[in-house]
Amino acid sequence: MKKWIILSLILLIGGFAAGCSSSASKDETKVKIGVSGSDNRIWDFVAKKAKKEGIDIEIVRFSDYVQPNLALEEGELDANAFQTISYFNEFKKEHDLDLTPIGTTVIAPLGLYSEKYKSVDDIPDGAKIAVPNEATNMGRAFLLLQEAGLIELPEDFDGNGSLDKIKKNPKNIEIVPVVAGQTPRVLPDVAASIINNGIAVDAGFNPVKDSIFHEDDTATPYINIIAARTEDKDNKTLKKIVELYQEEDTADFIEKEYNGSTIPTFVPLSKIGE
Repeated sequence: MKKWIILSLILLIGGFAAGCSSSASKDETKVKIGVSGSDNRIWDFVAKKAKKEGIDIEIVRFSDYVQPNLALEEGELDANAFQTISYFNEFKKEHDLDLTPIGTTVIAPLGLYSEKYKSVDDIPDGAKIAVPNEATNMGRAFLLLQEAGLIELPEDFDGNGSLDKIKKNPKNIEIVPVVAGQTPRVLPDVAASIINNGIAVDAGFNPVKDSIFHEDDTATPYINIIAARTEDKDNKTLKKIVELYQEEDTADFIEKEYNGSTIPTFVPLSKIGE
């Protein structure tokens, strides 16, 4: 008899606990956010804050830069966060997608590295500088070289790099296009090399501390964004997520966790263009 009483109590308590869990789940709003790659440290941090606000963020990982936007357009995601505004604008135009940026996040700065020189000013006439050979990355590299005062581009530069687009080259810099993944390896053979953020980190560099010149938060075309379907741009839950991402404690987390290799860049959408 005692066994039946104890069993009944266990079942009753279990049912009560399950009921609480179900009720808590119903009180939460679930949001699916698509990302590319496996580094979700920032979103894990934001998700913990969102949980306290009754928002359950599910991170959906992709291995490329194509599917997250297509999945968002098809309604498989509520938002995504993996791309720069320049890539986003070009991609949605090419694929005729009705998507909209709803917040800015970080910039992963492109940097100019050198084993021979400590300053851009020290780079001599006729020096060789390696750049990524893919058109978009080369264009971004050219803009960095222009900001560094080494070359000048035409006013109507479209962002796609090719050697014939350099308008002025006062130091007669020899531009050496190489496969992006090889840009760190050619450092012994050139005066300097422009290396993408992720490749630099993989090679053991800190893009802010180890480069002799790098992008900062003024490189607006390369600020990363959170995107949503245009119909959801005023969604209160998504707005709250953007707010949580752009809080000071998130910025502090990014700066400490990434040791400066990723820069929190919470600027108004009106500043980055669409």
